[in-house]
Amino acid sequence: MRQAATTVEIRSNGRGLVEFTAEARAFARASGLRDGLLTVFCRHTSASLLIQENADPDVRHDLDAFFAKLSPDGQPGWRHDNEGPDDMSAHIRSALTQTSLGIPLVAGELVLGTWQGIYLWEHRTRAHRREVVLHLIGE
Repeated sequence: MRQAATTVEIRSNGRGLVEFTAEARAFARASGLRDGLLTVFCRHTSASLLIQENADPDVRHDLDAFFAKLSPDGQPGWRHDNEGPDDMSAHIRSALTQTSLGIPLVAGELVLGTWQGIYLWEHRTRAHRREVVLHLIGE
């Protein structure tokens, strides 16, 4: 078994999904590994990861709209608001989604469906610089 790892910096423009499928694919190809498992890990508590459709931007819009209703900013009674009214809602959105993904690598390629992309989901309203760790293990 061999391993490879890197950290990808993703800049968000505020709340929403930022696709980084190309960066993950490039890392997997450059690793020289043929078969294995890519672990994708988000190093933040107010952002998360998602595999989602990358063909129609309306999907991303509708996901954001759903979560805005599910976890609105500035709820009365929330105590954690150190960084503003979107602070606790961002943590809730992150808790309801994922901070780690596993993606198979077969014959040197990530096994994603035709319309699947890998996204960082920024849950804060202002721009952030996020770090996502890519770790590949295999042969």
